[in-house]
Amino acid sequence: MRTVSTIAPSTAAPADSPKPKDKIVKTQASTLLCKSLLLAGMALICGSATAEGDVEAGAELGYTCLGCHGIDGYRNAYPSFRVPKLGGQKSEYLDAALRAYRAGTRPHPTMQAQASAMSDEDIDNLVAWLATFGEAADMIDGDSVAGIQVATICVTCHGADGAAVVPAPPVLSGQHADYLVHSLQQYKSGARGGNVMTAFATTLSEADMKLLAEIYAAEDGLSTLE
Repeated sequence: MRTVSTIAPSTAAPADSPKPKDKIVKTQASTLLCKSLLLAGMALICGSATAEGDVEAGAELGYTCLGCHGIDGYRNAYPSFRVPKLGGQKSEYLDAALRAYRAGTRPHPTMQAQASAMSDEDIDNLVAWLATFGEAADMIDGDSVAGIQVATICVTCHGADGAAVVPAPPVLSGQHADYLVHSLQQYKSGARGGNVMTAFATTLSEADMKLLAEIYAAEDGLSTLE
């Protein structure tokens, strides 16, 4: 399975630009509040554990998925961003995402159209097939992002310290940076909401979003379906 080379996020910055830790100023009280909100609300991000599905039936459904998620660097037309990598993503998250698209609570016309035709059994089968691509993990920790306050909040769930969080949060490591920025923008605008990420994203600036996305995109993790 193809992986993305690991690039340790640097806290250094050119002399003519502020250091990352200078860009993002958070108080200790805000940090504790955000961490508490994240831990308390993770159950709203992902659904319950998925039922077992038929991998062969899922592979037939998944052939359509490969038209976008099986092409490295394939881009969404408008707004422009690379479609997310699904290889290695958590089954619980994939199940919840498909059901949200089907219900119309998660925005994306193409994905809503695809999911609207799926039964519960179809979703179980498709998720079972996607699980055959392995499972990635966010192994980044607080030491890796020391000095970048907003990132230390993220790794509470999307990091090594979040391994015991139930239900499991989605993997971010190795994901396309522009897709991660787009997702955070949706949470901040309310276009994609209903969970704790909405509250967290409202505290982020565009610079915060890009920095977080670059940190996670540089990690080994998710991959394009092959």
